[in-house]
Amino acid sequence: LLFIVGTVSCTLFLAVNGLYSASDDVIELTPTNFNKEVIQSESLWLVEFYAPWCGHCQRLTPEWKKAATALKGVVKVGAVDADKHQSLGGQYGVRGFPTIKIFGANKNKAEDYQGGRTSDAIVDAALSALRSLVKERLSGRSGGYSSGKQSRESGGDKKDVIELTDDSFDKNVINSDDVWMVEFYAPWCGHCKNLEPEWAAAATEVKEQTKGKVKLAAVDATVNQMLANRYGIRGFPTIKIFQKGENPVDYDGGRTRSDIIARALDLFSDNAPPPELLEIINEDVLKSTCDAHQLCIISVLPHILDTGASGRNSYLDVMLKMAEKYKKKMWGWLWTEAGAQSDLESSLGIGGFGYPAMAAVNARKMKFALLKGSFSEQGINEFLRELSVGRGSTAPVGGGAFPKIHSVEPWDGKDGELPVEDDIDLSDVDLDDWDKDEL
Repeated sequence: LLFIVGTVSCTLFLAVNGLYSASDDVIELTPTNFNKEVIQSESLWLVEFYAPWCGHCQRLTPEWKKAATALKGVVKVGAVDADKHQSLGGQYGVRGFPTIKIFGANKNKAEDYQGGRTSDAIVDAALSALRSLVKERLSGRSGGYSSGKQSRESGGDKKDVIELTDDSFDKNVINSDDVWMVEFYAPWCGHCKNLEPEWAAAATEVKEQTKGKVKLAAVDATVNQMLANRYGIRGFPTIKIFQKGENPVDYDGGRTRSDIIARALDLFSDNAPPPELLEIINEDVLKSTCDAHQLCIISVLPHILDTGASGRNSYLDVMLKMAEKYKKKMWGWLWTEAGAQSDLESSLGIGGFGYPAMAAVNARKMKFALLKGSFSEQGINEFLRELSVGRGSTAPVGGGAFPKIHSVEPWDGKDGELPVEDDIDLSDVDLDDWDKDEL
């Protein structure tokens, strides 16, 4: 793509082609084919979740292709564009790129791959996982997954679904800080039986991905009629969502494991803490934050002597509120003091509008957009809202890359102090001896 500086205005969100094609041995996976290809397969799968703009993903691509060719016919190697298919990435708790998962005997419990990023390391891990899968089959511990679902008789597959009763419901759910998704069922109901394995599999995945902050539960409404009456249960299954301080709402989404997990993760992100707001104290902070997120929001705040601690904290509070408001975008949030990173300021065109200033940087394209409005909740919200829908003019980062970042001491949270100057002793100076013409 050709950009003519000064005459062409573009957005931060230009389409990027995927890293793999049909001619590769890497199998491209999407929400349409993932269940059939992976979950219902008896094969061992290695799946990479990537974003086309991610530098680490781009460096992994040739190694991933080489591993796929070496493992062809032995282990399946796939890839998901999780930037394009965010629901699929979210289903498996993908928070950074690339994320590699191993789908072995239990397709409902993928393992994270933590090994090296070379084709040799990937192949070694695949063969090790394959050996474990075969040994499990040999010992009779795994019966395969041709249906993509655990056998209802396999024992323990419902272990993460919390059974609730008239007596236990209120103390567990009503006063809980966690989010609860509760299925009201009847044992004789065919739809409930169809939902049961999906609900059980989702419960395990959701427990793992949300660290237990979203819980899946079940109530036998034919036995616990007090609860059924309280919540007006008229048909089965009925699923309701309970959050502290709010009236329960009906879940009206799909009944598959992936549908349930996607909604649970949405609920989790709604209740999750906002991203961290980090001070740029060295190069690692800037690069790790901007490389890991689609956008990083960088604020340059006035010098501490100009604002004091209370003034600075008021600016930081505005940023924290905006980070909370836009937390589902999973952007990175950074700040620095005016003058501390002057090269960075110059590369982002900051300074001309005074301080505080803000830039949104797309590190994969080395382009940025500058806040032109007020550094306030309203001004920043308008700026970020435009970006989030793909509007707003951008400019290339000066030099085409981040400049040198200086290591600085983190702010201690206190008011600044003027530097101590050496006292000059004027007691021996006789001003009467000075040439009057020079005064």
